Amino acid sequence: MNAFTDNVAQPSSVIPRAPGLRRALEALAGGRITVSGLVEQALDAAESAQRTLHAFAAIDCEGALRAARESEQRYAEGRARPLEGLAIGVKDLIDTQGVETSYGSAAWRGHVPSADAEIVSSLREQGAIIIGKTTTHEFAWGVTTASATFGDTLNPLDLTRIPGGSSGGAAAAIAYGAVAAGLGTDTGGSVRIPAALCGVAGFKPSYGTLSTRGVFRLAPTLDHPGLLGETVDDIVVLAGALRIDVPQGKARAAARLGVVREIAPVPVSNEVAGAFDAAVALLAQGFSCDMLDGTALDGTTLFDGVQQAFAHLVLTEGGVGHFRHNDAQRIAALYGRETVDRLERAKTITLGDYALAQQTRRDFTARLHRAMSAVDFLVLPTCPCTAPRVGESSIAIGAWTGTVREALMTYTAPFNVAGFPAVSIPLPVRGGRLPAALQVVAKPGRDGALLQVARQMELVLRGTEAPRR
Repeated sequence: MNAFTDNVAQPSSVIPRAPGLRRALEALAGGRITVSGLVEQALDAAESAQRTLHAFAAIDCEGALRAARESEQRYAEGRARPLEGLAIGVKDLIDTQGVETSYGSAAWRGHVPSADAEIVSSLREQGAIIIGKTTTHEFAWGVTTASATFGDTLNPLDLTRIPGGSSGGAAAAIAYGAVAAGLGTDTGGSVRIPAALCGVAGFKPSYGTLSTRGVFRLAPTLDHPGLLGETVDDIVVLAGALRIDVPQGKARAAARLGVVREIAPVPVSNEVAGAFDAAVALLAQGFSCDMLDGTALDGTTLFDGVQQAFAHLVLTEGGVGHFRHNDAQRIAALYGRETVDRLERAKTITLGDYALAQQTRRDFTARLHRAMSAVDFLVLPTCPCTAPRVGESSIAIGAWTGTVREALMTYTAPFNVAGFPAVSIPLPVRGGRLPAALQVVAKPGRDGALLQVARQMELVLRGTEAPRR
């Protein structure tokens, strides 16, 4: 059912792309499409994406069609809710009542939650329809969404490339056109990284803004539920239903942007640097942009020590969670090799290591607040490179060589450590290249303002709105 051109997966003409959420709502309200028709289209595309990309771990045809009929009745009776009839995907790390939720692991195959996660309940209560569970790296502990259980999830823009992770299934499903938006989670970049590599939008709110009840916890002090959409506006539609108030209209032209072009030791590739510099130049026509060198008064740099602190935090908290609920025999028998290796590393982290990581977190968070005292938003690349190839364990960028995990998380994980909200915006793709992305960061609690400015930036970068001072 799919057409392939130069390793690109696209829905066939028989299965149209999912419309944007706002456009879908307008068409449903106007009677130009039916909820059943919209959901059936999404289910067909999801099944195609499952076969082609391994983007779905489970598809709930019966439940989604039943919900569609209920939504149609609400439209007929004039009782439509804000998200009435919209089809979305939910990451397989997030509980869904009556739908298998295996957290990306063979250890949880056949697990069917008796209740929805709180964030899922909120969307269902607003009328959203869950069509299925999008794939995740096992327990969200990885950036490739590779899986011996479900098959490696592939990037629909190039089937030889990874989609990123751990919310790789959601980003792949959106880029493929099966759904326009979905729920993910972000512990060190797990929403923003796949959004960047697949050319869609991804949003991690301020820490604690969205409930983690019913979400499998990787590292409780780092975990953030997040939203993905084909565009920032699709994220805005979902965010509004989750009580994140996004101001109407344009962000003020006087907004000050602090530009961070690079985070040592990982440089940006030439391809990403070119796209990022062009984007900043365009944004500078409408916003005040200042380069930040990240040097603090004490001679340290803004991001000093944060990557090691992140590693120790996630290893300690992840290890405690798994060892508390599982014995060694179950872990060895049912967990994937990569997760087992990480848990072995977790055993080597001492309480002193964890204490130092928490102190580094406090120091970094204070430096980040100081760095943003003179600006409204930070702007930096989401990832320093485009999507790596499937199976690659290391990558070279300029003179730097390191793991794919190090490369992809260096620009995202700091904002999990500090709990600041961040959004990834896809940059225009030219000449058949893979996408790069711009990351915008705000101070905690300014989630609505961040989405407002991100939506405006996206329009400017797409060329649909002229930048204005």
